[in-house]
Amino acid sequence: MVAADSVELGSGTFRYEALATWEHLPDGMTLRECAGVAVDGEDLVYVLTRNTANPIVVLEPDGGFLRSFGEGVFTDRTHAVGVGPDGFLYCADDGSHTITKWTREGELLLTIGEPGVSSERFSGDPFNRPTDAVVSSHDGSIFISDGYGNARVHRYSAEGELELSWGSPGIDAGQFMVPHNLAIDEEDRIYVADRESHRVQVFDRDGELLAMWNNIHRPCGITMGGDGLLYVGELNGVALMSGAPGVGHRVSIYSREGELVARLGQAEEGEEAGRFIAPHGMAVDSRGDIYVAEVSHTIRGRHLDPPRELRSIKKLRRLE
Repeated sequence: MVAADSVELGSGTFRYEALATWEHLPDGMTLRECAGVAVDGEDLVYVLTRNTANPIVVLEPDGGFLRSFGEGVFTDRTHAVGVGPDGFLYCADDGSHTITKWTREGELLLTIGEPGVSSERFSGDPFNRPTDAVVSSHDGSIFISDGYGNARVHRYSAEGELELSWGSPGIDAGQFMVPHNLAIDEEDRIYVADRESHRVQVFDRDGELLAMWNNIHRPCGITMGGDGLLYVGELNGVALMSGAPGVGHRVSIYSREGELVARLGQAEEGEEAGRFIAPHGMAVDSRGDIYVAEVSHTIRGRHLDPPRELRSIKKLRRLE
């Protein structure tokens, strides 16, 4: 039964209750907007905000606040967060050109890249505004999308040493137009949300192209659920197509073979339950509940008169 302050999305075996409200923050705490979201093995939720006073906010599955950490380390251009198979958090900050590794309690363990120092734009050298990181369950290798000022994916050792890189700017197979987020499976297949090419490309751990899924509108967030499906947040349109109904601002679910199995969201964008503005990061918990982080301030809120914070973290509760 769906509550009055929520709406039902999806159909068949992919039915969800989109909650109007979910997170319960301490008085005075704001998110500004949420660039990424992740869940751990206990279904705790890690929200990566763009509020430098509380960059990582840890919530219980029911939205109860547990703690926040990371103040003084992150810029206001945080980009993605994930929980590796080792149980540690891996965060991308394109403002500082770094990937950081944390305990779930907030201890900084590793920094890859020199904070505040970038490589030459589109040189292929790490990093120029990296966007995401995922970790191999086999050997702890760290795969990093170097996506805004490069068109590259890098593989690092678990200790943070560069091993190889692949990709270049372009729309041909194996090239990238903003490699924005990554997912990884148990066979170390790397799924790259190639945002401005409107596609997902699939590679092996050595950068060999395995598959290409086309016709995905500006794929931003991508994650693999416990069901082995890929959950993709699609961003809205740009320029003349910005705000067009049915163009982006939705969540799509794909099989590993690239078959679309479900699509969630309404044609019109919005911050109400069941609508999205700017899906940017994705997470799926053990129940199959979906968490969507949205850069709604960057896309819409800052352009309002006066500017205001919009809802930027949403939960879709899986229905039986």
